[in-house]
Amino acid sequence: MTPVLILAAGQSRRMRGTDKLMQDVGGRTLLRRQIDIASPIGPVFVALPASDHPRLTALVGTKAAALDVPQSAGGIGGTLRGAVPHLPEGPFMLLLADLIGLNTSDLQDVIPAMNEHRDHLIWRGATPDGKAGHPVIFAQSLRGEFAQLEGDEGFKSHRDKTYLHRFNDNRARQDLDTPEDFDAWRKTS
Repeated sequence: MTPVLILAAGQSRRMRGTDKLMQDVGGRTLLRRQIDIASPIGPVFVALPASDHPRLTALVGTKAAALDVPQSAGGIGGTLRGAVPHLPEGPFMLLLADLIGLNTSDLQDVIPAMNEHRDHLIWRGATPDGKAGHPVIFAQSLRGEFAQLEGDEGFKSHRDKTYLHRFNDNRARQDLDTPEDFDAWRKTS
């Protein structure tokens, strides 16, 4: 079982007043959908900006653990810096909460790469043309480096030690950020 960290501490600024992670996606919120697809992988941890955030309701009825990450105000780097120390030891999977195209089997497809490509430290989903996306699995040996992250850049080191598992479409990077993105997605779903 691989622990999964779902990043759900962003501010949804481009949604112009609504929370993208609380949008209805097939009868459940987008965040709940992500928790559901991650649950078969291992224990799920959800990084939230505060312990009383409205997104906490998406965790009701799940075994997902909420992580209060006040450092999230400093961007993805702050969220990772605050959340990673709370995960169980060993490799872990990172998943953005707004990637609508991924499913459980996609997450499972990346896991074998850890054994098949042991000379790498990061294993991640990618587009057919090799653009890095999600999910991302980090080796235990990288944990200390998360303490240094700042801003919205996240974890970008070790490109030469990153294995890309290419999916047959762009779902590794297909996020929904605006009301227009959701409208377009709903018309094609």
